Amino acid sequence: MDAINNLVNFLNGLVWGPPMLMLILGTGGFLMISLRLMPLMRIKQGVESLWQGRIKGDPETGLISPFQALMTCLAATVGTGNIAGVATAIFWGGPGALFWMWCTALVGMATKYSEVVLAVHYRERDTNGEHVGGPMYAIKNGLGPRWAWLAALFALFGGLAGFGIGNMVQANSMAQALESSFAVDVRLTGFLTMIIVAAVILGGIRRIGKVAASLVPFMCVVYVLTAIVVLFINLSAIPAAFSLIFTHAFTPAAATGGFAGAAVMAAIRYGVARGIFSNEAGLGTAGIAQAAGTSDNPVKSGLIGMMGTFIDTIIICTMTGLAIISSGVWSSGESGAALSIAAFESALPGIGGHVLTLSLILFTFTTILGWSYIGERCWSYLFGVKTILPFRIFWVIAVYWGATAQLDFVWLLADTLNGLMAVPNLIALIILSPVVVGLTRSYFAQRDSQEKATDS
Repeated sequence: MDAINNLVNFLNGLVWGPPMLMLILGTGGFLMISLRLMPLMRIKQGVESLWQGRIKGDPETGLISPFQALMTCLAATVGTGNIAGVATAIFWGGPGALFWMWCTALVGMATKYSEVVLAVHYRERDTNGEHVGGPMYAIKNGLGPRWAWLAALFALFGGLAGFGIGNMVQANSMAQALESSFAVDVRLTGFLTMIIVAAVILGGIRRIGKVAASLVPFMCVVYVLTAIVVLFINLSAIPAAFSLIFTHAFTPAAATGGFAGAAVMAAIRYGVARGIFSNEAGLGTAGIAQAAGTSDNPVKSGLIGMMGTFIDTIIICTMTGLAIISSGVWSSGESGAALSIAAFESALPGIGGHVLTLSLILFTFTTILGWSYIGERCWSYLFGVKTILPFRIFWVIAVYWGATAQLDFVWLLADTLNGLMAVPNLIALIILSPVVVGLTRSYFAQRDSQEKATDS
């Protein structure tokens, strides 16, 4: 077992090492330049499209509304990475890690946009008549039969990674949080979560979409409002917090208090890695969920999809990071969720820690729901729709196992598989980038001409 652990540790170091991080950032930068900064210049249109997407379009063009599709995507991405992941990045990389998380998110908007555009453009209907898409379909239909092996690799990595990073690890985080804060037995948490998850995912994407559209906005708003209160209490320390972030993004952070210090490379590495872990830009998961949404144009879906990265990292992760740094607890020696809890508790004694714990519980629960659809689509791509029901049953059982088991090895293996998902996706994004650019220019040229005609 030690040999297997060492092997997976070695593979994980390669997968999430500097070459992979540079590849993900480089692909995002390449797409941003190819799109002439469109994702940044069109954020206003992204917000408008998101708001309009609350209304379900033609049922013939999708299963759920574009808003429900985005909320399903956010359900999968807004999770432990936004609370524990940000804290871990700051613990290992110092305050400067937050700056590199921002950079990852900004170029990640171009990556996420492109993933969704390709997913919707190349989507198809399965034998149940449901719209399905994602990197595997973009590779199969966009790159052709010679690349079928690459599509299968993505689906295999995604199908396996989902059980770890999207299920058992999340259930375990939830159970541990409830046990430490409210003394709830992990077996009870596992059983109840298993029942609730079963009630939702057995209803398919329509039910997942409805639940996500109700829970995700609520939990994000509550978390952000609480973080704003924490920041208001620490208002005088916020300028110094920004100074630390920008200073230590480019200069080493010296050891202080319980903080061991960090080189600039550590700030970059952990900021980028945790940023990607949080928003999943480059991993291809967003396109799978967005492809289920009603859409008459892939660019519209892409504009909505890129807002997921903005919400996840620029808003939610920033709130967590600023709360940690402005409260001064970042150098206390705590790490992970405990560091985030300490930041909220220092500003709101007796309340902040409980709010953060409840947020973590909701974040992890919705991640289990969102990832269930991603995993389901990966396995159904490989083995057909006949695997959907068995997959859902195994997914529900895995929730209980995750809540009650020791998952150090599962976490490590899932993290490796999660990173491997990026390789087929990034290859497809680079090769098919002209398709994304062409669809984008055509859409905005038509839209701009219509607006000019209306104005005149």
